[in-house]
Amino acid sequence: MIRVLIADDQELVRTGFRVILEAEGDIAVVAEADTGLEAIRQSALTKPQVVLMDIRMPELDGLAATEQILRQPDPPTVVVLTTFDQNAYIYRALRAGAAGFLLKDAPSSRLIAAVRAAATGDSLIEPSITQRLVEHFAEPAVTPGVPARLAALTERELEVLRLVARGLSNAELAAEMVVAETTVKTHVARILAKLGVRDRVQAVVVAYETGFVSRGR
Repeated sequence: MIRVLIADDQELVRTGFRVILEAEGDIAVVAEADTGLEAIRQSALTKPQVVLMDIRMPELDGLAATEQILRQPDPPTVVVLTTFDQNAYIYRALRAGAAGFLLKDAPSSRLIAAVRAAATGDSLIEPSITQRLVEHFAEPAVTPGVPARLAALTERELEVLRLVARGLSNAELAAEMVVAETTVKTHVARILAKLGVRDRVQAVVVAYETGFVSRGR
């Protein structure tokens, strides 16, 4: 079972998420929180695999709570879920260590997919959000060739990074590259290790910030 903590200050929202998720046979909501501080406490107590975190929360906002939760031993994966479709919020969420970002009006199928992806070490974030976000904030490198920070990656790993930056999941990567999904997971794990980042979303940020991936490339 995938253990989930729902952190949102609106009871109706939490109840709706719980109903959607627990209708699936492989997901259990182990705790709820209506403030950022309570989310931190419940995460430490219940040890969820995935935290659904609202941004605007009483006492402590969801982004600050995310940072503290990810400093806990064996931390969960955090998926930020909000009504605020703004670049600044998205960027702060990714910088805080969130592994996914979905709007609250996304279809229930996307919510379920995001939880399952987070639980397996994958991540689900709308490709359009990722590109709009990083292109707005990052300053691409102007030097040609492979950026120095990516020099340790092989040609195959660079190819995988380009596809990851397009927002493809592991399954979609496998189909695109015509390889087994286990092979893709190995490539992604090596990329994360070489770049020294926590997850694939942070790898996408690096790809844009270094100029390896940019508009039209």
